[in-house]
Amino acid sequence: MELQIIQSKIYKIRGHRVMLDFDLAEMYGVETRVLNQAVKRNIKRFPPDFVFQLENHELENLISQFVTSSWGGFRKLPFAFTEHGVTMLASVLRSYQAIEINIQIVRAFIALRQYALGYAELNQKLENFMIETNMQFNDIYQALTELASRKELEKNRTPIGYLKD
Repeated sequence: MELQIIQSKIYKIRGHRVMLDFDLAEMYGVETRVLNQAVKRNIKRFPPDFVFQLENHELENLISQFVTSSWGGFRKLPFAFTEHGVTMLASVLRSYQAIEINIQIVRAFIALRQYALGYAELNQKLENFMIETNMQFNDIYQALTELASRKELEKNRTPIGYLKD
């Protein structure tokens, strides 16, 4: 499976990058209920920071980003798996396909993290540039203000020296 396809199924919910149970089930080649049953049977492996169930308003915010079931909606609110939760799924789902897909999903999370770090570094450089530029413009503004005030003083001064006729 392509990295871009996997990355397109990673959402940001509650400040975490997560994948939804039905997307994971599709990738692993199992039914969503089978995936969720495996999680429930091994619930001690999935603390709240590994998996959580979406709330209605969260689902409504995401609904336009994916296709709903043929029944006209979701019968149950989906579960969201963080990167650690997805990694833990590898120990619960033991098929060859699940292991291969899990490796690709972890790589997708790593690529997103590296992208985010690069973005943060670029953002910091831009912020530093803006600070330096603002300081330079501030210096230029002060110099122009000083020149303008000198011109005002020169206008009010009586000229000294010889006058040409």
